[in-house]
Amino acid sequence: MKQDRFGYGNDMPAFSRTDYEVGVTQLSGVELRMAADPTQLSIARAVAADIAMRQDFDLDSIEDLKLAVDETCSTLITLAAQDAVLSCHFAVDAAGAVRVSAQILAKSAAGPDENSFGWRVLTALVDSVDTRVEETEGFVVHIDLVKSSAGAVDA
Repeated sequence: MKQDRFGYGNDMPAFSRTDYEVGVTQLSGVELRMAADPTQLSIARAVAADIAMRQDFDLDSIEDLKLAVDETCSTLITLAAQDAVLSCHFAVDAAGAVRVSAQILAKSAAGPDENSFGWRVLTALVDSVDTRVEETEGFVVHIDLVKSSAGAVDA
């Protein structure tokens, strides 16, 4: 298997520009690629918190986004194929909302359990959640989130 500059296999399809064109002003954003391992979740939470702080999200909205990213990544990790790479892309749209798109190569075509407690928590924390499974060289499960700030941090 061919490896990229981070030592990960190229078995995951890359995010395409069209994944982020709708409503996003900073297409480059931030993309994380990490082992599908729960010990890596703190990295994704830290990036989510930093981006939310830079957008002047209030403290509750920052915590909501961190928890939502944690739940998203945890959900994807449980679906992951062996040695899969978890990819998370963070971007800010024109309205200042944070958009998170996460994906993983899954062991089956089954997506997240939308009747689980974790899914209900996830949907309560963010403005919108979408999921889909693509069948391209295996099954790739995507979860996309949008979180707007409830208010600005007082200076």
